[in-house]
Amino acid sequence: MAIIGLTGGIGSGKSAAAQHFAALGIPVIDTDVIAHALTKAHSPVLNAIAAQFGDTILDADGELNRAALRSIVFSNTQARHTLEAIMHPAIQAQVKRTLIENVQINAPYQIIVVPLLFETQHYKNIIVRSLVIDCDEETQVARTLARHKQKMAALPKAAQHKLSEADVRAVMAAQLSRAARIKMADDMIENNGSEADLYENVLKMHEKYSKLCKNPA
Repeated sequence: MAIIGLTGGIGSGKSAAAQHFAALGIPVIDTDVIAHALTKAHSPVLNAIAAQFGDTILDADGELNRAALRSIVFSNTQARHTLEAIMHPAIQAQVKRTLIENVQINAPYQIIVVPLLFETQHYKNIIVRSLVIDCDEETQVARTLARHKQKMAALPKAAQHKLSEADVRAVMAAQLSRAARIKMADDMIENNGSEADLYENVLKMHEKYSKLCKNPA
């Protein structure tokens, strides 16, 4: 089964696009979802992170305080590399297991969603195409803040944390530029419009990939 790498900057709509592909019957592996699962309270990965950055990155229940960790790693390049050295091997191991499991599914291809697909190059030898979801930077910021607000509203007040525009832009600054990402990608979906527009573009890309994977060059 062919593998497509899906990427994009924060707030670009990667997850929304991935959900549309999944609704079309395509197996989707989201590395962000894997990362959250690996950093549950008292997990080996979270214990390793706490050993490096201290207990200040944990909340009272032993869960990861993502805001505290983000404030450390996105203001310190070495700290970010240290975190990546802990997270990436564990994520890759789970991705490989899931890729093998997905072979049993009757689908022309499967997708790996990787925010740092081009930055890390960890999956370059297994993907047949790379797809970037792109939108303008102001839309990235607005979507990310709106998504965070919605997520926090569903949590107990003690578990809520703030996310500022400066925080979002710090994440953006740590990622590849839009221009560099687009240049490196095989395919692109522009996502400045509505959810319906995104779905139509995903559907077109799905048809393209289905044909490509049935009749590889």
